[in-house]
Amino acid sequence: MELEQILVVDDEEAIREVVSTMLESKGYRCTAVSNGRAAQEQVKKSTPDLVLSDMIMPEMDGITATREIRKRHEWRKVPIIALTAKAMKDDQERCLAAGANDYIAKPLDVEKLLSLLRVWMPK
Repeated sequence: MELEQILVVDDEEAIREVVSTMLESKGYRCTAVSNGRAAQEQVKKSTPDLVLSDMIMPEMDGITATREIRKRHEWRKVPIIALTAKAMKDDQERCLAAGANDYIAKPLDVEKLLSLLRVWMPK
């Protein structure tokens, strides 16, 4: 069985590494990039099974990247989980309005994240 591929998008290298390492220890394959523009380029190369994206990043933020990913027909069904340090209701609504399927706040609750992955990528 092929491992599920997760694209981790965050401008903080430490977060990309910690999240990727944790997910890989749970049996997922991860690719990590530092901003929304790099995420778009990565999705063009290889469509992931799920995108876990920070919302506040330089160059292209997660809201814009989510909107751009949703514009492409072949990417519309890829689940996107928004990740942000600003856990305000407005932020959650903006993420969902842009096309994210779900939302999780930093610092990450690992069990909640794993639960969301099971919801959006049922085996």
